[in-house]
Amino acid sequence: MLLDLPVLQKGSFYFIKDGKTDLILEDNTKRGLEIKETSIDETLNVQADKGMIHDMDGIGHWVVIRWYFSKDSFELSQVIIHAEALEEKYTKLRELTCPDDGD
Repeated sequence: MLLDLPVLQKGSFYFIKDGKTDLILEDNTKRGLEIKETSIDETLNVQADKGMIHDMDGIGHWVVIRWYFSKDSFELSQVIIHAEALEEKYTKLRELTCPDDGD
């Protein structure tokens, strides 16, 4: 089970877990989102669990919950690059939407 896997690295917005055949990058902001499908992520070209979120207009959008990087093709350092990009994206979004008011 994914919850029981050892955590290799974590950030504020992600976990990298050590699976048997894959390094698994989990988007912590999607925690609890139901998996609707598992398919190839078009951006990273790896297997991914995806869920559906709906915007204010009720339009559904596919989002990746976790990515599976095959240990045969990827090293931890390569997965960390994607994890840090995720971290940077959400950090900037947080700064934009919740600026520090200086208190």
